[in-house]
Amino acid sequence: MHKETKRVFVAAAGVGSLGLGVLGLALPFLQGFLFLAIGFVLISISSPRFRAWAITHTVRYPKIHAALEKMEKWILGIIGPVDGDDGNSTPKV
Repeated sequence: MHKETKRVFVAAAGVGSLGLGVLGLALPFLQGFLFLAIGFVLISISSPRFRAWAITHTVRYPKIHAALEKMEKWILGIIGPVDGDDGNSTPKV
């Protein structure tokens, strides 16, 4: 699959998950926090700018940062690299 097309699909899935997460915060049968976490991870995979923001804001909390890195690595193992690099490099902030 073309890299740009894959990036758009991942971003759309992230936005959809964020939407479900917001709904899940109000509706008792949806797991809002789970969908919010999945949405943030998918958007950080598809957007280098959001990834840099997420890294700078989670470095202060080592457990959350480690969980973010672990989830990104797991998702990239399933869908493959989304942008031109291998997906495992941490941007300099």
